[in-house]
Amino acid sequence: MKTAFHPLRTLAVAALCALTLSGTALARDIGDTTSTNHRYVIQRSFPKGALDGLDAATKAKVNQTNARFGVKWLMSFANGDKTKTFCVYEGPTEAAIREAAKANHLPVDSITEVPVTLDAH
Repeated sequence: MKTAFHPLRTLAVAALCALTLSGTALARDIGDTTSTNHRYVIQRSFPKGALDGLDAATKAKVNQTNARFGVKWLMSFANGDKTKTFCVYEGPTEAAIREAAKANHLPVDSITEVPVTLDAH
């Protein structure tokens, strides 16, 4: 049976695979119980052109606001026309992620906690 190609699902899978392949400090040992932060992928929808003005000052302001909620923006991936992003965050709770997004006036389509890292090796 042939499965239909779905570009957004493919982008999300690619984003998560890139995280596991990056070898960065994003991955925590599954047995690590000392960390109070959890890792989340946030999907957002934007009007076309909304991300065109994203500069270092805007990113710094988002990070400053996030810090008030104990939230850290790690990285984001965008589709080709920059109308969807898949953002990787760390934070204490999903509620903290949502509050930081609200304070930053950022949309949230969905939040998925991703506690498990699948290593390609």
